[in-house]
Amino acid sequence: MNHKGPVLIIIIAIAAAALFLLPEKKSYDQIASLGKPSPDFAYNDSKGKLWKLSDLKGKVVFINFWATWCVTCKAEMPSKEALYNSMQGKPFQMLGMLFKDDPSNLAAYYKTQKVSIPTLISPNNEAGKLFGITGVPESFLLDKNGIVVEKFIGPKEWTDPEIVAIIEKYL
Repeated sequence: MNHKGPVLIIIIAIAAAALFLLPEKKSYDQIASLGKPSPDFAYNDSKGKLWKLSDLKGKVVFINFWATWCVTCKAEMPSKEALYNSMQGKPFQMLGMLFKDDPSNLAAYYKTQKVSIPTLISPNNEAGKLFGITGVPESFLLDKNGIVVEKFIGPKEWTDPEIVAIIEKYL
């Protein structure tokens, strides 16, 4: 018996269905990269306030991906807090983005660390995927038009005059 025809039709039908039913993959152009517009997003912070990146046009935006379990993130938190405080009143917005972490860990973390910077919660780590994060801490600086102008991998001393100068040249 020759079953090649019906089997081939079934295979083609399954392949066609898979193309339409599988979730869409993000293309490389949708991942944050230097010199390109940042992917837009809208996430609530740990206090419930909605932050839309598109609403921050006209400000320099600093986005820091971090986690409560990350030792180097904890080490750099005081200097991030100092940078955040020194930039008050300037066209600058600092945002923390929780990465691969349970938001319920934040309450205990806030008891041991001073964190004034809004911490955004990205369900299913969607923001990490949009920004191509491979680990934490990783930070991005967006100019007033939403273009990614700097990427910092690893912990930094955010009050270092050289880093502050990099940030201030975009203000």
